[in-house]
Amino acid sequence: MLQKKSFLERLTGSIKFEEEENNNPKENNVVIQGRNNQEQEDKNLNKESKWEEEVDAELTVDVYQTPTEIIVQTMVAGVQPENLSLTITRDLITIKGKREENQSIDKNNYFVQELYWGSFSRTISLPEEVDVEGAEATERHGLLIVRLPKLDKNRETKLKIKSI
Repeated sequence: MLQKKSFLERLTGSIKFEEEENNNPKENNVVIQGRNNQEQEDKNLNKESKWEEEVDAELTVDVYQTPTEIIVQTMVAGVQPENLSLTITRDLITIKGKREENQSIDKNNYFVQELYWGSFSRTISLPEEVDVEGAEATERHGLLIVRLPKLDKNRETKLKIKSI
């Protein structure tokens, strides 16, 4: 007869065995559970390492507005300008880049290694439409500032009609 797995069994992936006369079921369950958990952890580690290789790190940003602009700020210290890419549409901005690691230092010589090296990106949905042609980006002391002029939806122009 099949019984529904308990929450703990579903969470850990353990297998519940029927009690046998000569064997202690708790010992069997622990051994099997440990082996299954280790196999599952190994599979998860392999998936995570593959996942980390494929996915860029997420860039931290500040986004704020003035009456005429939306401003995006982010730290890109250590990134060469040729390794930065900005893509702007009327309602999105994507910042991509890559921070190159200093390969001359052996990994065994590090005591602490917390800096992020590698590819990063961030796509931000803008709260208002912006003028793509009027956008400008500057970098100073590792701080990237992108100024995006807001579209003035209330602006009117008078169009002169030409006779052909």
